[in-house]
Amino acid sequence: MPIPDFNLEGNVALITGASRGIGQAIAEAFAACGADVVLSSRKQVNLDLVAEKINTAGGKSVAVAAHTGDQAAVDNLISQAVDCFGGIDILVNNAATNPHFGPILSAEESHWAKTFDVNVMGYFRLAKACADIMEARGGGKIINMASVAGKTPLLGMGVYCVTKAAVIMLTEVLAAELAEANIQVNAIAPGFVKTRFSRVLWENQQVYEIITKKIPQHRMADPQEITGAALYLASQISSFTTGTTLFVDGGQLVGSSL
Repeated sequence: MPIPDFNLEGNVALITGASRGIGQAIAEAFAACGADVVLSSRKQVNLDLVAEKINTAGGKSVAVAAHTGDQAAVDNLISQAVDCFGGIDILVNNAATNPHFGPILSAEESHWAKTFDVNVMGYFRLAKACADIMEARGGGKIINMASVAGKTPLLGMGVYCVTKAAVIMLTEVLAAELAEANIQVNAIAPGFVKTRFSRVLWENQQVYEIITKKIPQHRMADPQEITGAALYLASQISSFTTGTTLFVDGGQLVGSSL
């Protein structure tokens, strides 16, 4: 029996939030391993730059702007993915938002609605749209981007924390319900990653030092450091892994006594 690897040739991967940060890093890694990739986020111009980079490097990608909070936009995204590459084998739900920063009781209902619509319902919409396509192709992989914020409270990010906890449970429910269709559903829970999304946390040196002091590795991750977990969950190596959440956090949940 050959040794399994991260070869994704013959697979079509759809990645949301793919215009920068973790989503872009995952899309580039998947393309480098042979997958045809469908890139999605809200702004077409940013997606086009990532698609050009992938295609110039010899990969195959198409960029489709879509807001995951809009069902019609999701339907169009799925339709274009199927038209371009024939189907979908891997879904990475990575798009996220966090419009409220501060004590949770200071959040408005509009903050709750927007955060849940993108961070949870958006993931549900994409999973629902892709499941039948994957089953018809013999199975598939759904990877939901959770966070350490779904496991432990983070100061000023209460609403976001609650949505990421919901992502972990959504992952487990989908894993149980889609197992018979040979669809593995898992989550990745990054710790603090140095991206534009988290810039409010690392541009301020004092805040950065407070955060990294609690991480045993005493630093934030680069987006590329999340791709190993994504490649494992997207490849056939993880064929018996479903319903799990992989924490990639530099030991943050363990904590540091140093």
